[in-house]
Amino acid sequence: MRNITELKGNWKEAKGKLKQKFALLTENDLLFVEGKQDELIGRLQIKLGITKEEINKIIYDL
Repeated sequence: MRNITELKGNWKEAKGKLKQKFALLTENDLLFVEGKQDELIGRLQIKLGITKEEINKIIYDL
C-alpha cells in the first residue's frame, strides 16, 4: 500500500500531481518534513475539508 512514507522518495512528483488536482494547494501546504507526516495530513485536511482517510486514498491513487 502506498502512503506518505513510501512517497518520500518521489515527493516532487506527488506534490505536482496534488497541485494539479487541487489548485488551491500551495507549496507551504505541501511541505513535507520527515517525521511530520501528521502535520502534512492535518494541513491538507484543513485546506481541502476532507478526512484523513480520504487524503490517504488520494495519495494511494497517485
